[in-house]
Amino acid sequence: MNLQIIDKMYLTTEKKQELFTQYGKEATNTGSPESQVALYSFRINHLTEHLRSNRKDFSTQLALLKLVGKRRRMLDYLKDIDIERYREIIKSLNLRK
Repeated sequence: MNLQIIDKMYLTTEKKQELFTQYGKEATNTGSPESQVALYSFRINHLTEHLRSNRKDFSTQLALLKLVGKRRRMLDYLKDIDIERYREIIKSLNLRK
């Protein structure tokens, strides 16, 4: 029970505000595609590290795949509406393109 609480602490309110400020231009801009992609990327990196040490955790593996899909759809949306913002977020997060 205690491990679950500690595991949820990786994404604190302060960390979310930091991500939203850095990528969404202000702490209250939580709905911008850039801030959503940054949040998804942070969560994906955390789950990837968890799966490296817990290879048989299939529920986490499923959650990771869903997050990757969400991030991909959000990036596709951003690419459709503004290609420059898409290129900027890809470059700043060091995603593959």
